[in-house]
Amino acid sequence: MTTGNSEVDLMQEHWERQRVIQRTSGISILINVMLAAFKAAVGIFAHSIAIVLDAVNNLSDALSSVIIIVGTRLADKRPDKKHPLGHGRAEYLSGLLVSGIVLYAGLTSFWESCKKVMHPVEPRYSMWTLLVIATAIVVKLLLGNYVKRTGEKVGSAALAASGADALYDALLSLSVLLTAVLYMAKGVSLEAYVGVLISLMIIRAGLKMLGNTVSEILGRRADEDVSREIKKLLEDEPEVIGAYDLLLNNYGPGKNYASVHIELPDTMTVAEVDSLTHRLESKVYRATGVILTGIGVYSYNTRDDEAARIRNKVQRKVLSNDWALQIHGFYVDTEKKLLHFDVVLSFDVDPQEALDKLYRITRKACPEYDIQITPDLDLSD
Repeated sequence: MTTGNSEVDLMQEHWERQRVIQRTSGISILINVMLAAFKAAVGIFAHSIAIVLDAVNNLSDALSSVIIIVGTRLADKRPDKKHPLGHGRAEYLSGLLVSGIVLYAGLTSFWESCKKVMHPVEPRYSMWTLLVIATAIVVKLLLGNYVKRTGEKVGSAALAASGADALYDALLSLSVLLTAVLYMAKGVSLEAYVGVLISLMIIRAGLKMLGNTVSEILGRRADEDVSREIKKLLEDEPEVIGAYDLLLNNYGPGKNYASVHIELPDTMTVAEVDSLTHRLESKVYRATGVILTGIGVYSYNTRDDEAARIRNKVQRKVLSNDWALQIHGFYVDTEKKLLHFDVVLSFDVDPQEALDKLYRITRKACPEYDIQITPDLDLSD
């Protein structure tokens, strides 16, 4: 594959991404450790379980940032014989660890808060306490917004999740501040109940992070914008009638490999197809950074009016079923009486039942033909 300067540009983008992630995580660690120290001191002095738990939450955020840095470095290791596609998914494993830490902090906090509800201790708030909490709220809002936006910009799910968690923390700290103000004004102590609320919010955030990370590891549906762009790049070539079955395999942020089928006129020679596929691989890589590891070919009838008539008839009958999303790779050999095509099936239908029905429909429409139908998954938009 000829990539020219585009490969150098992509490598530079990769190194810049790593640098930004590590710098942002470093800033997050420093600020969270400082906030945790201040809050812990104030919480212990004020006998406030809510403030202490807020400090624990900041400490878990700092640990999360450490794991993100380690995960990013591991993901950046060069490919080796055991891992020829690199170690990019290590970054998702770091996200899994971050989720586990957040969940542990939430569950531990919930237990401690429940004990305080059963055996309350009178807090000792002061104006100094309020000042520390208010300052922490402002700092957390600024930090969370910065980390979240940076994570989205460089495509780091772990960093974006860490930023979102920091924004949640600011809201929780606000509830602690309001609790302290209420106690100082009215003598009503709700801080143990606020601790329970904080714990539940931490647990919720941890579960959400865990779900997103597990989804990445299992393999998500291809991003709609990326899949549409790749198909458009392919179909812009005059020889390509259609692009189908696009499958994207992700081996870490920015490390995407793909395979696809394209439909070409049955008049093209092998040499022409070879030249076209090389051109398409280079074109897609330059535009998206996605490496096409395989391009399959469907043959399209161009010289047989009878084949076109059959294709139109079968296509109309197959697509009358709402669970048959697309038909492609249609080819008819009118001399040998052979007919084959692929059909994309919805996930809402049983594949075998759908296939049996499609065979019945097609045999009724073309009783003299030997028929082969290949069911496809709805892989991409």
